[in-house]
Amino acid sequence: MQFPILSVLTIIPLLGALFIATLRGDEAIIAKNARWTALWTALVTFALSLVLLFNFNAADPSFQFMERLVWFAPANIYYVRGVDGISIWFVAASALLTISAILASWKSITTRVPMYYMAFMVLLTMMVGVFSSLDLILLFVFFEGVLLPMFFIIGIWGGARRIYSSYKFFLYTMLGSLFMLLAMLTIYVQAGSTDLTALIGHHHLPLNIQVWLFGAFFLSFAIKSPMWPVHTWLPDAHVEAPTAGSVILAGILLKMGGYGFMRFCIQLLPEASQLMAPLVMILSAIAIIYTSLVALAQQDMKKMIAYSSVAHMGFVTLGLFSFTHQGLDGAMLVMLSHTIVSAALFLCIGFMYDRLHTREISAYGGLASITPHFAVVFMIFMLASVGLPGTSGFVGEFLSMLGAWQTHPTITAFAAVGVILGAAYMLRLYRACCFGVPATQEVRRMKDMTPQEWLIFAPLLLIVVWMGIYPTTFSSIYQVNLEEILNPHADGSIHHGVGR
Repeated sequence: MQFPILSVLTIIPLLGALFIATLRGDEAIIAKNARWTALWTALVTFALSLVLLFNFNAADPSFQFMERLVWFAPANIYYVRGVDGISIWFVAASALLTISAILASWKSITTRVPMYYMAFMVLLTMMVGVFSSLDLILLFVFFEGVLLPMFFIIGIWGGARRIYSSYKFFLYTMLGSLFMLLAMLTIYVQAGSTDLTALIGHHHLPLNIQVWLFGAFFLSFAIKSPMWPVHTWLPDAHVEAPTAGSVILAGILLKMGGYGFMRFCIQLLPEASQLMAPLVMILSAIAIIYTSLVALAQQDMKKMIAYSSVAHMGFVTLGLFSFTHQGLDGAMLVMLSHTIVSAALFLCIGFMYDRLHTREISAYGGLASITPHFAVVFMIFMLASVGLPGTSGFVGEFLSMLGAWQTHPTITAFAAVGVILGAAYMLRLYRACCFGVPATQEVRRMKDMTPQEWLIFAPLLLIVVWMGIYPTTFSSIYQVNLEEILNPHADGSIHHGVGR
């Protein structure tokens, strides 16, 4: 039996949380030890995720690093773990962004410090579990498990309206998860199994059942992504969450929706996905344009980036439901890019907030001359969000629209307006913050980036530029899996729109 690296990856953060819970002594010493324990735990988890990547066989379309144990024999439910070229990136990203979140909270979190870092350790366990579980029930347990630590992170360490925002986040996503559970139970009744490796490509569900299952899964993942019009929980959650909470929420939790669309809707329910694709693409185009216009009107920086996340996820679903190789490739690259760029933009806002304690755009100005190093870092991430060639944002959006154009050119033409609007609101934000005259004396006294902040931003900058210049490094890992998603059954359930 091979080394159960995925189970170890899942357990290590839990062990870190348990160790933090046992810390005793002076409050300041406990807080210091909790920070270092969380950081080293996340670093070890990230190192193991790199071991996964370096040992991954990109030519093999099947799930790798498989673990299979009997979990509940009477009901034919198994503990099944494994990753493919799609999910392996999100396992690594979960650990990387957890490191960034811990470093970003090092000085800003001063109350209930051990509990705070315990919440992030549990959250890391759940995120790794979601992207590496291949049994429906096991995946659902991890999918739901994500809610609790994030609920506490927003509700305890958030802003003035943290209670309202945390409950709204919890209830919205819990409602979506209810439909997801009903769909999973229906699959179990129909197929007699909850093993995804047995269901994908081997068990063909009737079209009428597929349509109902698609509706349930789609609602769940549309809320998680989120898509218009079920996106309203996201701006509230982002505004009230601490910086580290926004980093994980935008960087990883939203990608659970995109991952779910790929794994459950397109791969497991191909015929229903084809049937509903025009509706999904129309909703995607509306989301891109509407939320971009709303972002353009915002005065709160966090709200602006939150609405931009909805627009970027619109490009993801636009590419996914084009059923073209370019579209799926673009959707994956948009998700990977947004994972890094959105997290980095929230870290940039946290940089400003820690110094001035306001997120109002009008409160800033002149940062290019006052904090020149930060202004350059902020500019790179802003341009990546806009999709400037040479940055990570360009390749994914281009391929996503190229794939969508092959099947739905009119919808794609409308969605392309979002690219212009995206440039408009991001350039407005950058101009207001970095150019002009400083709004107050407090802005004039702002300090530039510290070595710790450089440590946080440096790996994210490297990835953004690397992905923009040489995206094949990332896309080559999952190419064969895209072919598997586009051809889930030997009889060719997806019989049109597949292009390269």
